Amino acid sequence: MWCSGCGIGVMLGALLRSFEELGYEREDTVVVTGIGCTGKSDDYLITHALHTTHGRALAYATGIKAFNPRLHVVVLMGDGDSVTIGGNHFLHAARRNIDLTAIIINNFNFGMTGGQFSGTTPGGMFSQTCIYGNPERGIDICALAEVAGANYVARATPYHVWEMKTNIKEALGKKGFSVVEVYSPCPTNFGRHNNMKSTPDMLHWLRDKGLSVEEYNTRKPAEREGYFAVGKLVDRDEPDFNERYDQIRTIARKSQGRC
Repeated sequence: MWCSGCGIGVMLGALLRSFEELGYEREDTVVVTGIGCTGKSDDYLITHALHTTHGRALAYATGIKAFNPRLHVVVLMGDGDSVTIGGNHFLHAARRNIDLTAIIINNFNFGMTGGQFSGTTPGGMFSQTCIYGNPERGIDICALAEVAGANYVARATPYHVWEMKTNIKEALGKKGFSVVEVYSPCPTNFGRHNNMKSTPDMLHWLRDKGLSVEEYNTRKPAEREGYFAVGKLVDRDEPDFNERYDQIRTIARKSQGRC
């Protein structure tokens, strides 16, 4: 399905290995996808799957998890589905801290519809619709997830593939809203405009610009310019959506018959 050099297949392989190692069964696992290149992932799965509308994958996934909390619910999205078209749903899923795992392929553009710049296209970089450089700042998905309330946030790349699997396994095992962002520049519509004309060029860019969280944090702000952190960024244990509502139900039962 995907272009040569695309990281979606790498992400899908890491996800399926994680399912196997964690003992997930197809009967109790639901994968929700939206529209776009990443949305085609469900064609390769034998779990329960729901292929939804653009930007609304998290809304559907929230309904599934609220109805049946016992299910493992994973949401696969591109940067358009997650924070450009679907930014409102992303904020509220994180705010509610609902027990979902969101894996986001950030390819820095709208890849399936011709390479228009998206909300995550870095400022100054080029696409089909910003041939003189993007005048807007790109959204930092991980920072947005952290401030909105996600319990687990990590960033990976197709170059750091084994670390990606570790991050996905940790996210799946974490109670609450978990986000794994995968930096994977679109090789067809983004890379060729930004000095990444081949798959090795893209992988070398990810290798050279991706720093471990520890190294990134030791650098001064000026020295971080042009680089990004790879690895686990947030790991906390705030009560999730269902835990909070269980607390409310307990209080309601105890207070029945009282004003």
